[in-house]
Amino acid sequence: MSRRALVISRPGELALVEKPELAPEPGTVVVRPVHCGICGTDLELLRGDVDPAYVDYPLTLGHEWAGVVEAVGAGVTGIEPGDHCVAEGIVPCGRCASCLRGATNTCETYDEIGFTREGGASDQITVPSRLVHRLSSEISLLDAALVEPTSVVLRALEKGSPVEGARVVIVGDGTIALLAAHLVRLWEPAEAIVVGRRTEQHDLALALGATRFTTDDAEAVDADLSIEAAGAVDAVATAIRAAKRGGTVALIGLPPTGQAVQLPADLLVNNDLTLAASFSYTAGAWSRVVALLHEGRIAPGLLVTHRFPLERFREAFAALGAPTGARGKVLLDVGDGG
Repeated sequence: MSRRALVISRPGELALVEKPELAPEPGTVVVRPVHCGICGTDLELLRGDVDPAYVDYPLTLGHEWAGVVEAVGAGVTGIEPGDHCVAEGIVPCGRCASCLRGATNTCETYDEIGFTREGGASDQITVPSRLVHRLSSEISLLDAALVEPTSVVLRALEKGSPVEGARVVIVGDGTIALLAAHLVRLWEPAEAIVVGRRTEQHDLALALGATRFTTDDAEAVDADLSIEAAGAVDAVATAIRAAKRGGTVALIGLPPTGQAVQLPADLLVNNDLTLAASFSYTAGAWSRVVALLHEGRIAPGLLVTHRFPLERFREAFAALGAPTGARGKVLLDVGDGG
């Protein structure tokens, strides 16, 4: 038997191909993905813009997904076929100094599903059982498919340390920015203002939890916490200038490699700013997102605006790359069960 997999054979070449069916090895679990999100990083992988140190081609895409366990390997306990689950994408060594202090996102050995390992845009995926998080059957797999980007945002917000009653400014209007508006509500800010570029995102931003949406950078001011979530150099500068004296700037977006931000040299010191850059997520942040789902405190599936069957992947990538109208998360529906 065979399975479908959405594969970048080399930069610029994307196709749905047939690959051999998977069987679990000891300590691993075979999962049938139900939903798989795609994002701007997948576009960069397709273009070949990601640092070669972080990607191996040919590559089965998919670092945002949720599914149903099909089979478990020898030695695996606590996980059964039929369980709904998500699995951490970063595969930490568990032995280096970073891992031992809980900073699994900066493990000395980089290994990640959808980058150096086969991803979830396939009828099957094999993952180490230690990364699998079982989900209650009451949790929508649509919500669960967004655990990965939600974990990225939660980890950044925890570094930014928002406080109750704060004024929060979020620069950007894509998935990460809108998830930031959704999650920052957990800290009960007085305001959560999204500063974007596309007016079409207005209603979506408010639905996710923003108190206001604007396209005017002049309104990005006086923030106790300023969040850069656009992945653009000008957005970094806007976020830093938005922070009030004594404020904090959380940098989540990843601008193109090598580009520099120009700022008055004395700005950071005179304004007594704290900069908190955040890469990806930790295992701890992932677990906390899963817990928030089970507690019913977040609903990231509200962000999904576009869904396509796996075989219509070209339409999905077109919607991602050239949005018209409101566009939140673009999902590929891979299998049944969600």
